[in-house]
Formats: sequence, structure tokens, C-alpha cells
Amino acid sequence: MDPSEVEFLAEKEFVKIIPNFSLDKIYLIGGDLGPFNPGLSVDVPVWLALNLKQRQKCRILPPEWMDVEKLEEIRELERKEDTFTPAPSPYYMELTKLLLNHASDNIPKADEIRTLVKDIWDTRVAKLRLSADSFIRQQEAHAQLDNLTLMEINTIREFLLDSLNCMYKLRSNLQPGATKGQFADY
Repeated sequence: MDPSEVEFLAEKEFVKIIPNFSLDKIYLIGGDLGPFNPGLSVDVPVWLALNLKQRQKCRILPPEWMDVEKLEEIRELERKEDTFTPAPSPYYMELTKLLLNHASDNIPKADEIRTLVKDIWDTRVAKLRLSADSFIRQQEAHAQLDNLTLMEINTIREFLLDSLNCMYKLRSNLQPGATKGQFADY
């Protein structure tokens, strides 16, 4: 899965919008949305919120976790803990990118939020790299991935798969009866 596919999944998350138009309920395969009344908030998927925003049909309300004080707490907790703390959202990085790129005028303190989310991301990725390094050095066979998001797993996936494949090749060469130089890709 590449980052664009993870972003596609993130667009299915719901956000609140305040429409500036009237429309009865709309019936979609993914579920019913609406009714839409001017000035009354309604939950819609991010893809629809961004589409309506681009057509100047709504104002997007930031998710609850997209608040400077909450993100500062999350950042400090992430820095203090050795293990991964629960992410603010399963798609926090993708949602931040989408919402700040397309609706930053609707999000108070957008630049601070962008910086805080980047700090959280950098801290988590640094922990992930250290964990992967420790995992490979100890020649582990499995790992527990608690509190990681899909995008975070996606960033380390190729490195881990290549490393595990190399470890497998090395181990199979060290086994009794293995012919020197014989490698098999699985």
C-alpha cells in the first residue's frame, strides 16, 4: 500500500461542516448524509467536505483533536514515553495534510497545528526507526505494532521486509546441510 492509498482511506473519515445551502438527505452507497441546512453542522466524509469547500458551499470544522493545546499534550506525552502512545487519530497525518492544504482558512492556528503534527510525526518515526533497529539487532521473528497508524507502518514496511528477507537468507545459510552460497527468495 502506498501513501496515496492510505490518504484515500483517510478521506472516508468523518468531519463536521457548516453548509451554506439547503438539501435533503442524500443517499449514498456508504450511507445517508444530511440533511444539509445553512448554519447547522453535519457530519460528512472528508472527501465530500473538501469537495464542498472547493465549491465554497461549506465551512469545515476541525476535528476535536486538531487543537493546539491537545496536540502539545500529545507531543509531550509522545516524547516522554518509550512506547508508542495512541495517535490523535488513525489518520492524523493525512487528515492534517488534507485539511490544512484545502481548508486552512477554516482552521484556527493552522501553522502551529502543522508544526505540532510534524513534531509528533517526527518523534513517532524516530521511535519506529529505533524499534526496527532493535528488532533487527536482536534477530526477532515477530513484532507487536501497538498504537501505530497505517501511514507509519507504511513508512517502515519496505525496510523491515528487506531486512527480514536478508536475515532469512543468512539463517538458511548457517543451517547444517545448507550449501554455501545457496539463496532462495520467498
